[in-house]
Amino acid sequence: MDALSLRPLRSGDEHSAARWGADAEFCRANDWAPDLSAQSIRQHWAGIIAGTPDDFLRLGVDLGGELVGHVDLAFLSAHTGEFGIAIERTHWRRGLGLTAGRLLLAHAFGSLNLQDITATVHAPNRPSHTLMLRLGFVEGGYAESEIYQGTLVDVTRYVLTRQRYRP
Repeated sequence: MDALSLRPLRSGDEHSAARWGADAEFCRANDWAPDLSAQSIRQHWAGIIAGTPDDFLRLGVDLGGELVGHVDLAFLSAHTGEFGIAIERTHWRRGLGLTAGRLLLAHAFGSLNLQDITATVHAPNRPSHTLMLRLGFVEGGYAESEIYQGTLVDVTRYVLTRQRYRP
């Protein structure tokens, strides 16, 4: 397998996002609106590429020179952030999410010097629950229920502290 790395987003990445947005299963899994036009996705991503607020970090997941997903730290502060990840469906079940997640956590606990990372996962999204546990997160209760794939579902909150983190 080609080397996987994280990198800043750059011009042209919006075309990859538009490709992902054409995949209804990817959209359902990642809670993207499934009927967005490629143009609206490209415009949205062009805005993200142009710059994000200080409390949000999005990095591209690069596999051999191809953008195949992204990782996020949202609600970022000096001590904490909320983990997010999306991998293109053609690369699911290949370990890319685990590798990309580990790279983001190394960055978060390393150069960003965060103390804890949180994540929320919709109850029916079993692969994401498994990913959180494999990354070392522990269940930390529940967040407010949300609509996911058209149904109101429970949302599990996960936490990974610096003390618990194992690179």
